Amino acid sequence: MILAEERAAVCEYARRLAADGLVVGTSGNISVRSDDLVAVTPTGVDYANMRGEDVPVVSLEGAIVEGALRPTSELPMHLSVYGEAADPDGAPVNAVVHTHSVYATAVSTLVDEVPPVHYMLAAIGPSARVAKYATYGTLELADAMLAALDGRRGCLLANHGTIAYGESLAVAYNRVQQLEWVCQVWLIARSAGAPALLPGDEIRHVMEKLKGYGQAR
Repeated sequence: MILAEERAAVCEYARRLAADGLVVGTSGNISVRSDDLVAVTPTGVDYANMRGEDVPVVSLEGAIVEGALRPTSELPMHLSVYGEAADPDGAPVNAVVHTHSVYATAVSTLVDEVPPVHYMLAAIGPSARVAKYATYGTLELADAMLAALDGRRGCLLANHGTIAYGESLAVAYNRVQQLEWVCQVWLIARSAGAPALLPGDEIRHVMEKLKGYGQAR
C-alpha cells in the first residue's frame, strides 16, 4: 500500500476532527501530500471506522492512483492549495485541513475578516479573510478560497467552515483549531458588548515573534 504512513495520519486526524467538535458526521476533510501524490479523506465514510486502505491516493491532477473509494467532494480545494497556495514564509505546503466548525462558520456569516480580538490570529497571517460563498465541491469555491488565502495560511469559507494548510498535518490542524478558538472568543465578547481589537501592527509584530516559537529541532 503506497503512502501507508500518510493514509494512517489522515485517519487519525479525521477522528480528531470529530472528537474536537470541528465537524459533524462525515463533514470536513483532510489531505496530506507526499511529492506528487495526495492522500485524502474519502467521501461519505464514517471517520470512526475509516482505515488506511479506505483513504484514496490521487495525483496532483486529481486522478485516483490507489484506493477503491471516491475522494472527498472538496478535492478541488485541496488540489488548488497544493498547486497555487504559497506560505508567507516559504514553508512547504504538505497538508490541508477543512472543517465545519461552529464558531468560525457563525463568524463567516457576520464579517469579511476575522476581527483581531486575540494575537493568535497571527498564526494565520496579518488577518484571516472570509472567502466568498460558492457551492461546495466546485471550482468556484476553490477560486474564492485561493483569493482569501493570498498571503495567509488559512481562511474562513462563507456560510461553510474553515480551511488551513501547513508543512505538516499537525501544523495545519493547529491552525484550524486556532481559527475556531479566536472566532469563539470574538463571538463571546461581542455578545457582551463591543470588544477591543488589536491593531494590525501588533498582529504583524506577533507574526515575526511566532517565527521563532517552539523548540528547535
